[in-house]
Amino acid sequence: MNVAFTSNMTFFLLGGIFVLTIGIIYFFRYRMSHFNRDELKARFGHRQGRNLLSGRNKFPEVDTFRYSQTFLQYGLLATLFVVVAALNWTTFERQVLIPDNALDLTEDITLEVPRSAEPPPPPPPPPPPMIQEVPEEFIEDLDQPEFVDQSIERETEVRAPEPVKTEAPPPPPPPPPPPKEEEIFVIAEDMPRFPGCENLGSKKEKEECAKGQLLEFIYKNIQYPAIARENGVEGTVVISFVVEKDGQVKETRIVREIGAGCGDEALRVVELMNTEGKRWTPGKQRGKPVRVMFNLPVKFKLK
Repeated sequence: MNVAFTSNMTFFLLGGIFVLTIGIIYFFRYRMSHFNRDELKARFGHRQGRNLLSGRNKFPEVDTFRYSQTFLQYGLLATLFVVVAALNWTTFERQVLIPDNALDLTEDITLEVPRSAEPPPPPPPPPPPMIQEVPEEFIEDLDQPEFVDQSIERETEVRAPEPVKTEAPPPPPPPPPPPKEEEIFVIAEDMPRFPGCENLGSKKEKEECAKGQLLEFIYKNIQYPAIARENGVEGTVVISFVVEKDGQVKETRIVREIGAGCGDEALRVVELMNTEGKRWTPGKQRGKPVRVMFNLPVKFKLK
């Protein structure tokens, strides 16, 4: 007969045996302590001193050795129950219910690929020059200008003054080159894969296995929000994230929400990948790892 004991059943069985054993001990202690000593002397006093073996106890009524066979049988029976429970202790894995076509999107979602780095802001303009007032004492110390007669006559030859040679200011330094932005792919030659299937053979087998592992991880850790369950909220939440070159999940965001906390719960499970060390196999373009944006639908459906 195949008997399976769950953790709760094993706990209650061991607890019952423990409580029953304590109860038996206290029962016999209570019974032995309530015998009348004078009455026992009157009934069995003439038997004392017959031999050493019979004289080890003063009165047969309080002879606990009479119950040794009963205690032995109880101990064997309790041990048998404990051994049977230990050998048949069974742990049941939680059944993961994955909806049909869980990774299929009913409609296309147009997303703007996030920019990996914003260009730096332009430098601030230089401050205006400060005008300082010249003190009057300094003006008085200056030499008075000498006025020269600039009048000319008809015969005076006028020549243009020679141009003053001045050095041209140095050209301004060239602006720094803009930071190189790493492109984020929406579709790559090799799309990123959830970990756990790298020991398989062909590329198609790895992709199919990775989809199954991803769905099992999502629906094993998802918890239907209580407010959504009470109000009968069902639907599909879409989470967008970027799989980095090292396999980490970054830039997670909700792109489709159905309300009642379902979007936040789906986002929590996606971010749980980094917490539990689930590193994706990064996507590749021309044989080199690249950043790839991934859209993950999470379906909420009441039973």
